[in-house]
Formats: sequence, C-alpha cells, structure tokens
Amino acid sequence: MPLSGFTQGAAHGIKAIMAKQLDYHTIREIFSRFQAAEPEPKGELEHVNVYTLVVAVALSAQATDAGVNKATRELFKIADTPQKMLDLGEEGLTEHIKTIGLFRQKAKNVIKLSRILVDEYGGEVPNSRAALQSLPGVGRKTANVVLNMWWQQPAQAVDTHIFRVGNRSGIAPGKDVDAVERAIEDHIPADFQLHAHHWLILHGRYHCKARKPMCGTCLIRDLCKFEDKNL
Repeated sequence: MPLSGFTQGAAHGIKAIMAKQLDYHTIREIFSRFQAAEPEPKGELEHVNVYTLVVAVALSAQATDAGVNKATRELFKIADTPQKMLDLGEEGLTEHIKTIGLFRQKAKNVIKLSRILVDEYGGEVPNSRAALQSLPGVGRKTANVVLNMWWQQPAQAVDTHIFRVGNRSGIAPGKDVDAVERAIEDHIPADFQLHAHHWLILHGRYHCKARKPMCGTCLIRDLCKFEDKNL
C-alpha cells in the first residue's frame, strides 16, 4: 500500500514511492551539499572519444557500468571509430561483448549505427538529440548521456536510480521517466543542471539503494521526503 501522502510511480516496471515536490530552497540546499561532497562528478563508463561513449552507453542498457567497462577495454583498443568497428564486424564485436546482457541485439545495433555514422555523418557523431536518437539502439536516455558527458549540455538522462531518488526524496517526482526528466529541468536551479544527472545517479547507486537505502549516513536525510527511511 502507498505510504501516507505518497502515490505510486513506475519506470521500466519498477515501482517507486512518489513524494511531494520539494520547494526551491530545499532543492538548492540538497545540491549545494552534493556539490560540496563531489564538485566534479564523473560518469563511470570508460570511453576514449565521443564514438566510444555512444557505444558504451548503448551497451549499458540492462547491464552494469562495471560489466560494460570490462567488455569494452580491449574492444576500444582496436575499434575506436565507426569504420574500425565495421572492419571488426558483427561477429568480432560479439566476441568482445558476449558477457553483456542482450549482446547479440546490441552488436547488431552497434554495427548498424556505425554504418550510418560512416555513410551519413562522415564518421562523426552528431550532437543533436534528434540525430542521436535516430541511430539504432540509441534512445533518449543514451542521447542525453552523450550530450551531457561529451558536449557539456544540461541534458538529464533518467535511469532507474534517478527515477527512484527523484521520487523518494521529492527532488523530482514523476509517474514515468519523462515526467522525472521534466521535473529535474523545471525545479533544479540552473547552476546545478550540468552535473545534476551525475549527482543523482551516484546518490542512487551508492546511497539511496533500491532495497536497503543507506539513510543513516545520507547527507540529505533531513531534507528528503522519504517516509520509510532505513535508519
């Protein structure tokens, strides 16, 4: 049953408690604390250029960053451009990424997107969301990660960690990932927008965990609206 004053939201089949939207001053204090603790948060997917970032993020769907990094370390030494990936071929790529979930479909998508980049973009990765999303295996979340990490755009990629944190805390509640993305853009002050994605995902990954949130050591527990704190 929903907790008092809360409603249920869901993303990717995961239920979450949706708290009431926090006010401006509380959100500013939350992100001031995040910034003080980690001034320059970084993504954990390893890459050597924007092309390998696109590939790594596409491969990370339903997989861990650690698992993707393990598979791509050797791959990116030999295939760090669209043409080199095409030269490696689908079977060669499959051998490198077979430890990652859905590897066969992901291999097909990487080869297809590499072909499009070579044929339509001169081997360069485009930097508009629409163009990125037109690539096989690249959805809005992947496009936003690339825009944020490589081109320093305040794009908000909402995964299950951010969906959970946004809803539990009241930072950015929403019934689906699109609503949470809009809530982040609408409510988080502009000077925190660039790093908001990474602060939220790292908080969800290492502190505000799905099953056993570490509320006792959470630096925003006094501001968070989550009623069922694990203290």
